[in-house]
Amino acid sequence: MFKRLDKIEKRYTELGKELASPAVASDLKKLQALAQERAGIEELVTLYRNYKNTAKTLEDTRNMLEGEQDEEMAAMVRQEIENLEQRLESQLQELKLALLPKDANDERDIIMEIRAGTGGDEAGLFAADLFRMYSRYAQLKKWGVDIIDVNETPIGGIKEIIFEVRGKGAFSRFKYERGVHRVQRVPTTESSGRIHTSTATVAVLPEAREVEVDVNSNDLRIDIFHSGGAGGQNVNKVATAVRITHIPTGIVAVCQDERSQHRNRTKAMAVLRARLLDIEQQKQEGEITEQRRSQVGSGERAEKIRTYNFPQDRITDHRIGASFHNLPRILEGELDELIDAIATSEQARQLEAQLV
Repeated sequence: MFKRLDKIEKRYTELGKELASPAVASDLKKLQALAQERAGIEELVTLYRNYKNTAKTLEDTRNMLEGEQDEEMAAMVRQEIENLEQRLESQLQELKLALLPKDANDERDIIMEIRAGTGGDEAGLFAADLFRMYSRYAQLKKWGVDIIDVNETPIGGIKEIIFEVRGKGAFSRFKYERGVHRVQRVPTTESSGRIHTSTATVAVLPEAREVEVDVNSNDLRIDIFHSGGAGGQNVNKVATAVRITHIPTGIVAVCQDERSQHRNRTKAMAVLRARLLDIEQQKQEGEITEQRRSQVGSGERAEKIRTYNFPQDRITDHRIGASFHNLPRILEGELDELIDAIATSEQARQLEAQLV
C-alpha cells in the first residue's frame, strides 16, 4: 500500500512541476488535463502526508521517552505517545478508505422505481410510505424530486411509481436502497388486529447522460395518449402522455405526470436511457441477470434486504444484521444513520477483499 502511495505522491509532485512549466501554460488542453489529474489525487496525497507527519512525530516522541528521567514528564510523554498512536491508526484507516475504488455513478442523479409486491392493498400502502420516506430524505438533503409516472390504488396506495431525484451524490446514498423491503404491521382495514406481512421492491438507476447512451430514433416506437388517474379534468382533455418503446430490448418508458407532451417525452427518454445504461453497465461487469435479480427479485416475502416491524418499532437491515428503532422518525426521512451503517459495512467488506 505504501509503495503505491509513494508513487502517487511522486506523480503529484511531478504534476506540480509540469503545471508550472511555460510550455504547458501555453497549451490550454494539456493544462486542463494535468490540473484535473492533480486535483483527483490531491486529497489522497494530503492524507498520506499527514500520516507521515504523524508517524515522524510519534517516532521523535518515543525517542524523547528513552532519555527522560523525570517521572512526571515521562508520564506526559507516554500520554502523548498514546494520543499519537490513536491518531496514526485513524489516519491509516482514512488512507485505506481513500484508496478504495470509487463508484463512477456516485455523484449522479437517479431514477428510482418503487413497486408494490405481495400483500394486496397493504403492499400498495407500504409502497406509498416508502415513496414518502425517500421524498422526505431528498428534501432534507435539499435535492429535487420529480414524479415521472405513478399508478395509484383507490385507497391511497401505489402500485408503481417512477421518479427522479436530482442532487450531487444522490446515487451514493440511494444505491443502498435497492432490493425488496418487507413490512409487518396491522393494516387499518384489519378488524381482528392480525399482523400482515407485505413487500415492495425498490430499484435505483443512475441517470444516463445523452452522450453515454446512443439511442437510434428508428429503434423507438412513440405513442401519445390521454393521461389517466388523478390530476383534474384538464389532464384528460389533451393527449400529452408519452409511451416510448425501445424495440430491440422491449423496454417501455412512460411519463404522464406533466401537462406538456414535450416534457413528458423528455422524462420518458431519461428513464429509457437510465435503463439502457444500467443494462450496459451490468453487461460490462458480466453479471447482468444476477445483479438485476439482486436488486429487485420477484417481490416474494423471502427475498428481503430490510424489514419494517411496526409492533416492535424496529427496522432491521438483513445485509448487515443490524436493527434501528424509532421507526416513525426513519419513515419521516431520517435515513442517514441507517445508510451510514450500510456504507461503513460495505467499505469494511471492500477493505477485507483487498487484503485477500
